[in-house]
Amino acid sequence: MSTPAALRAPVSAGQAPAPLQMVSPKSPTTKDLRRKTAVVINAVATCLDRHYPLHSPLEGRSCHHRRVSSPLIEQGLAALRDGEAATARRVFEFALTEGESGEVLEGLAEALYLEREYVASATHYERAFSVYRRERLSMAAGRAARTAAWITGNVLGDWAVRSGWLARARTILEQAGPDRPEGGWVLIIRAFSEPDAQVREALLREAIAVGRRFGDPDIEFLALAYLGGLLVMTDRVEEGLVLSDEALAAACAGELTELATVDEVFCGLFWACELVNDVPRADQWMRAAAERMQRSNVVAAFCRAHYGGILTAAGRWQEAETELVQAVRHFDRGLSGRRAAAIIRLADLRVRQGRLEEAAQLLQGLEQHPDAVRTLAALHLARGDTALARELLERATQGLDCEVPTVGESSMVGPLLALLVDVYLEQGDLDDAERVARRLSRVAEAQRGPYLRAVAALAKGQICVASGQGDARACLHEALEGFALAQFPMELARTRLELARALSERSPEVAIAEAKAALEGFERLEAARHADAAGALLRSLGAPIRIGPKGIGALTKREAEVLQLLGVGLSNREIGDRLYISRKTVEHHVGNLLSKLGLRNRAEAAAFAIRQKTSP
Repeated sequence: MSTPAALRAPVSAGQAPAPLQMVSPKSPTTKDLRRKTAVVINAVATCLDRHYPLHSPLEGRSCHHRRVSSPLIEQGLAALRDGEAATARRVFEFALTEGESGEVLEGLAEALYLEREYVASATHYERAFSVYRRERLSMAAGRAARTAAWITGNVLGDWAVRSGWLARARTILEQAGPDRPEGGWVLIIRAFSEPDAQVREALLREAIAVGRRFGDPDIEFLALAYLGGLLVMTDRVEEGLVLSDEALAAACAGELTELATVDEVFCGLFWACELVNDVPRADQWMRAAAERMQRSNVVAAFCRAHYGGILTAAGRWQEAETELVQAVRHFDRGLSGRRAAAIIRLADLRVRQGRLEEAAQLLQGLEQHPDAVRTLAALHLARGDTALARELLERATQGLDCEVPTVGESSMVGPLLALLVDVYLEQGDLDDAERVARRLSRVAEAQRGPYLRAVAALAKGQICVASGQGDARACLHEALEGFALAQFPMELARTRLELARALSERSPEVAIAEAKAALEGFERLEAARHADAAGALLRSLGAPIRIGPKGIGALTKREAEVLQLLGVGLSNREIGDRLYISRKTVEHHVGNLLSKLGLRNRAEAAAFAIRQKTSP
């Protein structure tokens, strides 16, 4: 087979191509040379197998921990290093026509992964595993099996298949014998399924030591990242996040070479930051890793869902919507096992924006999903269905009031308890609100960091306002300080509104100032429902409220988006697909914008949109 033009050696400018050489009858043909080369390689491999069973010293340290046995493979690996997945795919596909090998299959699998062809990628990693087994390369076979496990479990959501591939990886790696780097991976795999936190910690610390002893950064830093996540889950939050910082620094510096390891390190940090609401840390790492993510598909869609949740909490709702909608659309391609994570976070964003119908539509079919509890309860509360919200939250937080969770539950139960306080206060149940607020305070004291303590202070301040007892002002100022430090603008505005209520009788001028600050915060976020509440309080205090804008300025952001799409001639169904909303919701937005703009029909709206676009 001829070599493609893109893979031939270039001819320098001004240099004439070398003349074609005739092959004499006695000269070796290409087929002869390949046969002789194969004989030599097989002889060397046989010799090595006698001395190094199930392991080859050719399996040494390269850019991807792989042997580089041909110019094509070297070129493919170089393309992967540069983030040129399409080029790498073409090179490895051509190499595969020249002959099947574990290296070629693994290179093609990685290129497919970077192009987000996850099912095809998993298939090729499985094929690479089989070929590596025939080639008696235990470390490479284990790597292919582990990556197949990562994709099938964490990407495709097939946990039973993931378990099977991890078991295969462990079996193969254990056969390499003691005191080998393979032992580090065995320890990590054992830690995956170890239920005892102390035993799991010991396994991971031993794996870190193995990685350092053999100079294998993938073992060292993946174990370090997993240890960081374990410490977060056992309420040693700051200690755990520092370990995750170190692992991510190694990934950004290019020390890690395995695809799944890099993605797992990134995902682990964003998961931990979202869990403990550490917005500043996640934001700093996203900026630091921007170049790394731009040139390859690390932090894939399923990991970016966590980042979308962080952006939502940080009040960067436009960025959050971009991340989450892209993730949802990606999972619409059939990766339903991971779709729920992005859907639930997008629904949470919609609840905060006051777009309750869209949130309800997104949550259909996810009512029993454990991660949907807080968002679904917030939706019930916003709709006035307090009984439904109460039942859902009480079931999710059941336990003795004196119990303080010790194995990661504080990070998850804290926000649920805070929302339950809101529900009790809405129902006028002060006794239960006080009881849950006390439990929330104990949980917050067990965890470092400003967010959960600010949440507890806000809950206590709300109870003081509702009951007319206690120092509401002191509690709410503590909450303001904590939310400002944690960079949570929505909660900051909510606290200002609560402070305005607390000061409305004693210091009406200060209350008006706080209510105006809350209103400005809600308007910046485009949180319409909360902005309405702030406006109502200002009117009750006798403060003037500015009249809203006329014409195009009266539209909400979503209505303006619908108008723009009407202007390019899209139907309601097409607009719904583009904005990920139902046709009924599109019809609702169209009706609203026609009313606000004084237009009679869609045709007039489309013409209006075109005039707005072309006007200077």
